[in-house]
Amino acid sequence: MSLELAMPQSGQLPQVKGPELNDRDFLNEILTNEKYLSSGYNTGLLEMQNPKLHETVQSILSDTHNTQYKLFNQMFQKGWYKMKVADQQEIQQTKTQFTNYQTQFPTFH
Repeated sequence: MSLELAMPQSGQLPQVKGPELNDRDFLNEILTNEKYLSSGYNTGLLEMQNPKLHETVQSILSDTHNTQYKLFNQMFQKGWYKMKVADQQEIQQTKTQFTNYQTQFPTFH
């Protein structure tokens, strides 16, 4: 049985949703955009050589992460964002998987 972690719904959303956009739709769209921006800034930051530009983009990336977290938290508090609760077996399997990945990389000292 799969459990989901979510705040209770506030009752603000209709049971059957029509084509019109509501607050949840707008927040979800903004959150998706912030995730996309975060990914792009992160890739650019990894390939940036100019120290001043690196510092500026790193600051922008941090702001993007903060905005993303605030949007996620707001959606979670309203019951609009659900997460699957992992059981102990799933946690152990994931830990084992990533521990095994470590053996594929050379050790750097």
